[in-house]
Amino acid sequence: MSNREREVFDRSRISLRRMRRFFSRRPHFIDLYRFARRAEAKAFSLASAGSFAHFGSRSVIEPPLRVWGEDRISIGDDVFVGAGSWLQAFDAESASIEIGDGTSIAGSCVLSAAVSIRIGKRVLLARNVYIADHMHGFDSASFAVLDQGIERRGPVEISDGAWLGQNVVIGPGVRIGSGAVIGANSVVLDDVPDRAVAVGAPARVIRLLDGAQAPS
Repeated sequence: MSNREREVFDRSRISLRRMRRFFSRRPHFIDLYRFARRAEAKAFSLASAGSFAHFGSRSVIEPPLRVWGEDRISIGDDVFVGAGSWLQAFDAESASIEIGDGTSIAGSCVLSAAVSIRIGKRVLLARNVYIADHMHGFDSASFAVLDQGIERRGPVEISDGAWLGQNVVIGPGVRIGSGAVIGANSVVLDDVPDRAVAVGAPARVIRLLDGAQAPS
């Protein structure tokens, strides 16, 4: 048996054990609620998978979901996207979103791409994270911001293993390094190196996780 076949077999045994435990006792309301929500999310994911550019194995999207440009959104294996999220790739052939294997998006998060947003493998996004590769124009005093379109476009990359805390905002052209940690409520407008901790608005690096001194 190959490693991949053994992994699938082990996952199946775990799922069967969970089902046996669930039905071996009288389920409470919360048990039934959890079961129904999981079933709804799985059914939604299976039904919508074919609409995406790629939708990996065992990935789950919890409804409700706001989505646009799904044919330019790629989702890897074992990805979780929590309820209330918004995935948007603007009407341009080059606009795209890529979410790597094993990434977890807690919910109520926004990924808005006019160019490209790439999220690596096993990235963790807490609730209410906002990632956009563009900004609204606001320079004109003659028009509402809503009517000024978007500008300052630049691709965004969140590298493998990074963690973005709650309410983090990532602006255009930013790269978050591998294993980096962004503190809650931070606004990131510049690159953050690998294995760095950054906090604040605007965010600044306060330390490096491997013991090196943070840049002054």
